[in-house]
This record gives sequence, structure tokens and C-alpha cells, in this order.
Amino acid sequence: MLIVLPPSETKTHGGSGKPLDFHHLSFPSLTKARQTILADLQALEVDEALKVLGISEKLRPEAESNRALETSPTMPAIFRYSGVLYDALDAATLPEKALERLAIGSALFGVIHATDPIPHYRLSGGTKLPTKSGELPTMKARWGTSISEALIDVNQLVIDLRSGTYQQLGRVKDAVTVRVESVMEDGSRKVVSHFNKHYKGELARVLALSEKEAHNAEDVMSIAQAAGLVVEENPNHKETLTLVV
Repeated sequence: MLIVLPPSETKTHGGSGKPLDFHHLSFPSLTKARQTILADLQALEVDEALKVLGISEKLRPEAESNRALETSPTMPAIFRYSGVLYDALDAATLPEKALERLAIGSALFGVIHATDPIPHYRLSGGTKLPTKSGELPTMKARWGTSISEALIDVNQLVIDLRSGTYQQLGRVKDAVTVRVESVMEDGSRKVVSHFNKHYKGELARVLALSEKEAHNAEDVMSIAQAAGLVVEENPNHKETLTLVV
């Protein structure tokens, strides 16, 4: 199984790895699109980047980091991304076998393996990044069907934990997806928004550490339930599971 995580806006700065080498990234079919997007992102002057990226002056260093994408140090992607989901995942304590099951969606790189070395960058899935000719395509238009095709080619069950914005960059037919819901006092259900990432991080950790391999949604549910998580199947859509918290 391949567990695809969402990226995070917050990222760890620095790194001790050599500068970005596209040939050291997984999913090589995405190389051309990656190079084009990176070139357009890196070409933005900082003041223009603040507007394009929709960030404030306080985050100027984020825009400045995009000017050095090919020269700044790298670190494994799983440690580059930070925030609620990645805190719950606690990748530093995962063995190599567990890390091999993890991938991450990205507006800049499409999808990458957890151990792929990447630089610090700022680019979200909802950004309209100008091309050198002045056009403003969406990230979805830039990626087309390439992310979907790359994930289909892994020939194993994809567990897609990406947020909606990143799923739209490349949906995967028959991938298992997960909703996070809480039970209210009156028994009704409410979709969890604030802590959604935390619970998905916990689920990703359980799945990555599993001694069993998952081949379908039922297997995913079984592994999660064995770890004490409350997971339900959706009778109307067998690939969609509900994590109840």
C-alpha cells in the first residue's frame, strides 16, 4: 500500500542535503512538469511572489526562499513538512520499512516519496502561477493527468489522505479515502475540520507500521480497528472510510 499525505504550508528550513536533483526524485514521469513549475516559481520577483502566493509581508522569507530552489540545501520530504499531521505521524520514530509506504502530494513536485530530498519552498495547490508568456493556469491545469497516471502506475493500493485541493491535482481511481467525523451529544455526526489533520496523521502512522499489507478498503479498516481506531465503511461508496473520533 502507498499512503499519500497532504503537504503542509509550514515547512522546516535548512537541511544538510545537496541541492535539488530532479533525477533523485521518485515518479520520474513528473520531471518535465516539475522543472517547468519550478522555473516559473523561481523566476518571480519577491514582491510579485507575495501577491501571487497570497502571503503577507511578514512571510517575505517564504517568497525569498523560492528564489533559491536549485541552490538551497535539501532534506527528506517527510522532515521538510511540519505541522499538525506531521507531529502526529512522528516520522522520526518510524523505521525505514514504514517510510517506504509514505508519499506526499505537492503543488511543486506533484507527488514525492517520503525520503525524496527537496528544498524549502512556498507554493500551494490553489495558486495560479504565471507562466513566462504571462498566462495564469491553475495548478490543476498545469498537472493535467500526470499525477493520476503516476499514482496508478505504482500498482498497489493507494490510500489517499490528501485534502480536497491536492486530490483535485490528480485523483486516483479506486483509491481509499478517509473522512474524519465526530459524534455529537445528540448522536448526529459532524465532519472534523480543525483536528482533521491530527487524526489523519495518527491513521497514517498506524497503517505505515502495520505488519499486514492492505489490498482494499476492508483491509485498511481492519488494520485501523486492530490498533484501536474506530473506522466504518460507507455502504454507498466502498472506497470511502469514516474515521470516528
